[in-house]
Amino acid sequence: MSPTVPRLKRRADFLKVARKGHKWAAPGLVLQAFDRTTVGTADGDAAGPDFRAGFTVTRKVGNAVVRNRARRRLKAAAEQVLPECAKAGHDYVLIGRQGTLDRAFPALIGDLRTALERVGTRKNRGGNSRNGRDRRGKAEL
Repeated sequence: MSPTVPRLKRRADFLKVARKGHKWAAPGLVLQAFDRTTVGTADGDAAGPDFRAGFTVTRKVGNAVVRNRARRRLKAAAEQVLPECAKAGHDYVLIGRQGTLDRAFPALIGDLRTALERVGTRKNRGGNSRNGRDRRGKAEL
């Protein structure tokens, strides 16, 4: 993995992103994103200057060879997209699906860009599409 994409390595970090983050499923991957700057933690990694990324592929996708191939494709897509699109202070988990192997690489990159927009963590994104309201139409605090 190149030094341009810092990694999530601890299980607790993956679980925190899954539990408290936003999720978007695309045909080639599932993206989970969590803003570390909103929650303080005792272990000191609450607010980092950079984003971090983790990669996982479940056994449903296939045997170890297939899972590793899917993980390598996700890492390659992340190395191209995340340095220019990811927000600082966010954790991202990319989860491989069966479509990770079958999709053309440009389509996989498009899936990642779309997922970043949908979870609302892409850099230079315009204002909130709901104008400060949550899904139920209530004003956010």
